[in-house]
Amino acid sequence: MSFIYRHRVALGFFCVALSIVFCLGVCCFALVRTAAQAQRLTVVIDAGHGGIDGGVVGIQTGTKESDINLSVSRLLQELLEEAGLNVVQTRKTEAGLYGAATQGYKKRDMKKRSEIINRSAPALVISVHQNFFSLSSRRGGQVFYRGDSEKSKTLATLVQNELNSMPECVKKTQALAGDYYVLNCSDYPSVIVEGGFLSNAQDEALLVSEEYQKKLAQAIANGALLFLSSVVSG
Repeated sequence: MSFIYRHRVALGFFCVALSIVFCLGVCCFALVRTAAQAQRLTVVIDAGHGGIDGGVVGIQTGTKESDINLSVSRLLQELLEEAGLNVVQTRKTEAGLYGAATQGYKKRDMKKRSEIINRSAPALVISVHQNFFSLSSRRGGQVFYRGDSEKSKTLATLVQNELNSMPECVKKTQALAGDYYVLNCSDYPSVIVEGGFLSNAQDEALLVSEEYQKKLAQAIANGALLFLSSVVSG
């Protein structure tokens, strides 16, 4: 077999494989879009913190977690709406959801988020956060789910896999069970996505970048759509 022929054959197989992958992606997208239009599937996006509760702060830039959360949540909303989903944001602005900044504001804020989630009756909930750790070498995205919810675990695993597949991922990890209010306040499949560590200079540089925020939102959207396609087809 000649060198040119072998390479033509290899190129042919590659094109076929690429076409299959592309078709599967299109089919997944189309399946979710069709179901979304027929059933009006809703997704709740929860941008963590807000107002006087800025969350953690970047060690280099001083950027507040709450600002990054809101930015990524808005980008994620655009992607999911393009897929035909109805998207509800718990926090639409830089302000918190607690009303007056008086004692007990955090509890009121979380209660309001719970009310929005349960009123929306969503197909899934994604809460966007950023991480911080005393050891500055810790890096990477981490997804949490409620331990007794198999659907939440499936959603978390799919999103985590997408984060792990990003070129910027330096260490692959597994989705973890977590005991957090936003995961426990409803029985809908829910995850917390920690985009990275603001205590790490490299992660921070990525997270404050609009380009990376778009990549992060795309990875989260990919995982969510894969989950919804499995629910719809199942």
